[in-house]
Amino acid sequence: MILPIVAYGSPVLKKKASEISKDYPKLEGLIEDMFETMYNASGVGLAAPQIGLSIRLFVIDAKPFSQDESLSEEEVKELESFKRVFINPRIIEEDGVEWDFNEGCLSIPDVHEDIFRKPEIKIEYLDENFNQQTETLFGLPARVVQHEYDHIEGILFTDRISNLKKRLIKSKLNNITKGKVDVGYKMKYPLAKKNR
Repeated sequence: MILPIVAYGSPVLKKKASEISKDYPKLEGLIEDMFETMYNASGVGLAAPQIGLSIRLFVIDAKPFSQDESLSEEEVKELESFKRVFINPRIIEEDGVEWDFNEGCLSIPDVHEDIFRKPEIKIEYLDENFNQQTETLFGLPARVVQHEYDHIEGILFTDRISNLKKRLIKSKLNNITKGKVDVGYKMKYPLAKKNR
C-alpha cells in the first residue's frame, strides 16, 4: 500500500525516533508498504518518520544510483544489490575526508543542496528478520544510510546547510509546508488547507 509522505514542517520529522521490538505490530506489512511508497516516489531511501511513524526504521534500495556512467563496474554492482532494511541502527564510526554530494529528500520536494559527509561508516542494525548485522559502507551506500539515519535522529539535510543557503530556500520550504508544490506522489502537508 502506498502511504502519504509527510512534508517538511511536520513535527515528526524533527523528533528523535524510538527503538522497536520484534513484536512491533504488522512490521512485515509496514516494511513492504515503505518499499512500495519509496518506489512510487522514485526514492532510494525512506525512513519511518517520513510516513509519520517516530520509530527507528528505514529502508534503502540504491539501485537507481547504479545508472551513473562515471561509476566503476564494482561500484555499479554494489549499488545494484544495495537493498536493505535497517531496524534500530546505530552508526558506530564515521571516517575519512568529508565529500560533498547533491542531496534531496522525498519530504522536501524540489530542494537539492550539496551536503558534506564522511565517506566511510560502520553501522550496527537489525535486519527485517531481527538478525544482528554489522557493516562497513563506503561512498554512495554510506551516504544514503547517513541521510536516512539522520531522519531517525530528527535531522533533515536542510539542517546541514549554511544559514545563508537556508535563507535562500526559506520561501520554498514555506511553500512545501503549505502544500504549494507539485509532486508526483501522495503527501501530507502540515499547514495545507487540504492534503493531497
